[in-house]
Amino acid sequence: MGTKTILKSRYKWPASLLTIMTAVIAACCGTSAYAGTTQQGATETVVLRQLSFIRVDDMNFGDLIPGPTAGTVRLLPNGTRTRTGGVTLVGSSHQPARFAGKGSFNQQVLISLSSNTIQLTGPGAPMTVSLFEIGSTPTAILTTTPRRFRITSASGIFAFPVGASLGVGANQAAGVYSGTFSITLNYL
Repeated sequence: MGTKTILKSRYKWPASLLTIMTAVIAACCGTSAYAGTTQQGATETVVLRQLSFIRVDDMNFGDLIPGPTAGTVRLLPNGTRTRTGGVTLVGSSHQPARFAGKGSFNQQVLISLSSNTIQLTGPGAPMTVSLFEIGSTPTAILTTTPRRFRITSASGIFAFPVGASLGVGANQAAGVYSGTFSITLNYL
């Protein structure tokens, strides 16, 4: 039996940001498949405004098999997934959360979380997610205390992944577990 954990990320912008809006344009297009069937596909475009950021991908710890002892799954910002204790990793559906933003070259950005830990809920006991790690150089643990980063791209456009650590209980009940975390960027 596998336990699939999906961590849905949520973002929020402080009122102090000058511009918060993003424009989203979505359209559907048809594609042909074999045997004369038709499949629908979707396409989406996001246009970033100055001093904004968006969620690109949600965090997903992937498929897991719990064991008779508790364990931990660590999802690094680069997408590597490791485990300790009584949990087995299955498949390759895991991914870190990914965000993108737009500021100016050499501008400073403060990044923080609304909470250092969150709970994933599902059919069994809640599982704790902690140690949120941003894929900066070097990587850094994000907390409720803002960390200062500098935009180094000439265009001011930047992207960053976020990984975390998941505590899996002994004999954790099978099913989908989800939760949200809030990340705040404050452009200086």
